[in-house]
Amino acid sequence: MTVLVYEDFGTGRHRESSLIRHALGSVHDEVLLAGLAGGIGFMYFVFEYPGRPPVPTIVAQAHPEPWVQVTLGRLGIPYQATRSAAPRWGRVCGALDAGLPVFCTVDRSRLPWHGAAVSPELAGADPYTVVVAGYEGDDLYVEDGAATPYRIGREEFGAAWTGHRDGHHQMVLPTGRATAEPDVDGAVAATVTRLTGPVLGNRFDVNFGFSGMERFAAQLRDAHTEAGWESRFGTPEAFEAVTGRLDACLEREWTAPGATRPLYADFLDLAGRPEAAGLFRDSGRHWSRLAELARTAVPDSDAAARRDLFDACADLVDRSVALEREAVALLER
Repeated sequence: MTVLVYEDFGTGRHRESSLIRHALGSVHDEVLLAGLAGGIGFMYFVFEYPGRPPVPTIVAQAHPEPWVQVTLGRLGIPYQATRSAAPRWGRVCGALDAGLPVFCTVDRSRLPWHGAAVSPELAGADPYTVVVAGYEGDDLYVEDGAATPYRIGREEFGAAWTGHRDGHHQMVLPTGRATAEPDVDGAVAATVTRLTGPVLGNRFDVNFGFSGMERFAAQLRDAHTEAGWESRFGTPEAFEAVTGRLDACLEREWTAPGATRPLYADFLDLAGRPEAAGLFRDSGRHWSRLAELARTAVPDSDAAARRDLFDACADLVDRSVALEREAVALLER
């Protein structure tokens, strides 16, 4: 017997928002869902690993709060969030039999349709959400952005579910209908706080929000210290890796195109904040331009060309910060 709790699949502009939209029966607009989750943010780190080029990571969407739980909470939809020491397949199948989709946090590198596309240094570290939307025997149907669900054996999916270091086989189940109007004002206030900080309340806050953007621009320009991009990414191998990474982080991974800014601008239009929306939309164009510069960079560029690229990228970050600070000032009024 095949159990499938919904039949609408595929990613629109933003993967996580599409997952939630389909799981809730496509009754909510993707733009609204993305905005209620907090829409945008900024986290910037450069991770160093022995014997490999550094790995820059930018998360341009709301972070680190869990996207699914925050969205459901601001919709007023009750849900259950549980963790367990081992996969609890009886609970998964029981939820699906009851018509409830199951959100799971996994190590995406262990999903066969991702596999080698995930950097081995980041495997298991990033909390990646998919939805178990059905099952047939010992096979599961998993939504993860494709136009149709992926079919995967229970044991193989279990390895991905176990592989996420902090997930502990997390399951999130929406269990009812909305009990209140969507909390748009709360979502906007949270976004403002996320950009202005503090976010974590510890020494890593320098890497978040406007502080993280300014740190990013400063390290792009830095031509003298080991923290500067000229030092970190001065070899052809490292330069090719970093330009590809920038493009992915600003247009595809943990984001919607344009560092999620255009999508969030559409949410602000819905929320009656058109002036701030216009500023974030302009900022999104600068983030997309930065991604384009990285994407089209010549892999074996000489030192002068690399320096020009890093300076141009830093200028675009500065423009985005100025626009977004102006937008946040409007949202705070």
